[in-house]
This record gives sequence, C-alpha cells and structure tokens, in this order.
Amino acid sequence: MTDTHVTNRPLTLLGLGDMGTALARTWLAAGHPLTVWNRTAAKADALAAEGAAVAASPAEAVAANTLVVLCLLDDASVGAALDGVDLTGKDLVNLTTGTPAEGRARAAWAEARGARFLDSGIMATPGMIGVPEAGGYVFHSGSRALFDAHRATLEVPAGARFVGEDPGHAALHDVALLSAMYGLFAGVSHAYALIEGEDVAPSSLAPLLSEWLGAMGFFVGNAAERLASRDFTTGVVSNLAMQVAGSGTLLRASADQGVSAELIGPYLDLMRERLEADPVAHAGEDTTGAITLLRRG
Repeated sequence: MTDTHVTNRPLTLLGLGDMGTALARTWLAAGHPLTVWNRTAAKADALAAEGAAVAASPAEAVAANTLVVLCLLDDASVGAALDGVDLTGKDLVNLTTGTPAEGRARAAWAEARGARFLDSGIMATPGMIGVPEAGGYVFHSGSRALFDAHRATLEVPAGARFVGEDPGHAALHDVALLSAMYGLFAGVSHAYALIEGEDVAPSSLAPLLSEWLGAMGFFVGNAAERLASRDFTTGVVSNLAMQVAGSGTLLRASADQGVSAELIGPYLDLMRERLEADPVAHAGEDTTGAITLLRRG
C-alpha cells in the first residue's frame, strides 16, 4: 500500500513495542520520513539504522511533525508521555489499546490542548502489518477532518475504517470484536476438553468444528436483525424452551467427561434466566433475547 494523496508524508511515532516497530518499519519501507521515540531508547537503534530519526524526548518527537501516532502500553502511558508537551496544531492518532471512556476523555484532553484527535483500535497482529493480503485493519473514530487529511498515510500499514465522530467508537468496535473472538475461543476450548482422554484425535475434530462454526455464522446477521426489530420469535427453528431443555445434556456430558462447564455455563444460565422470566412470552423465541439481559445497569 502506498500514500496516493500526499507523497512520503512525514510523521512521528511514539512507542516501539512489537506493534510499534512493525508500524515503523512499514512506514519507512514506504518512504515516509519517520521520527520515533521510545521510553527504552535502545529499542530505536535498529530503526535508526533503517532511516528513522530518533528523538531524545516525547516533546522533541512531537515537535518534529504535525502527524503524531501513539502506540503505547495504555492510556496512562499516553498521559505520561505527553505531559507538558505542546500539542498546539498537532494531529494525534492514538493506536494505544483502551476503553471507549478512555478514548472520549483523551479526545477532550487533546482538544483542550489545541490538537485534533483520533482514537483507534488495531484489528491485526504485528505480523499482519504491512501485509495487505493478511486482512488487518484499524478502526478510527473522532476527528473526521484529521482522518480525511491523513487517511492515505494511515492506510500504509493496514486498512483504515472510520466508525464515527464519537471518539469512543473505535475502542467500542475493537472490544466488541475481541469479545466475540474470546467467546468463540471459549466454546472451541470446551469442545477440545471434552475429547481429552478419549480415542478422538483433536486433528479429526478440527475440520468438523470449523465446518460447524461456519454453518452457525448465520447467527451474527440474524441476531442483528432481531435486536433492531425486537422480534425474537418470527422464523424461529430452534426455540428457547427447547434449547434450555437440551442444555442439560451438555452439562451432564461435561460432568461425565470430568470437564468443567465454566466456559459455556454462563451462556446456558443466561438462556435459562430469559426463559424463566416469562415462560409464556419467551418460550418461542430464539436465543437472541438473552442478549438484552446482559445490560445490568
């Protein structure tokens, strides 16, 4: 990927962990003049050999360029690195992993100091950076003007997806996708635990799992439609009453196999809670209605 709007636009990068280093190398390889800073200065040595300018302090790094990218440990690290630094006229892109609330607060903090701000969530591993076919991308939210001005540069290491002017929405999308990922990992882990000690090779179960999970992918779009319409009953094939009754088999089988149900138990409990709240109204639903119970506050 190359910057098609502004050739070789210079930028600053604060933070040279695995992700920061991958980002830096991709921008350097694309010909972007790059100034870097890292709390542990030695991590910048290799990048200096590849053409990066190494700043002695965050203030020096920020002063070098208008576009400043942050890829630090956490929100507290961002505040510490930029404490007392003149941000007037700067465009800050915060790739540091954080929460929606932190993104909103950091945006207000930056704007009060005269900077435009994007909060961002990286949906990629370091090995996917600079590899377009790997499919990695970054969510961005906050200043639309900043995003439009620097989009081509931001797309050099990975695709850029703007998800709204609310600065918290990049982190919100990031956490939502990661939550779904870990839920998937939990179910797969439980499945493999069930066959431990049996004459069933994990390699023989793997393609069956992949096939089955692919077939169940319809739930994603179906749940979105039901949550929007609040119609949890039309076109239901496997209703909540039946699924709650069947969940007992999963729990008994797990106990028989000596496997804890801690990874799948909470979801089964949620389905049961939804049914028991109003058996007449909810028995014919699918499981999507259980999502509404997760908001406890």
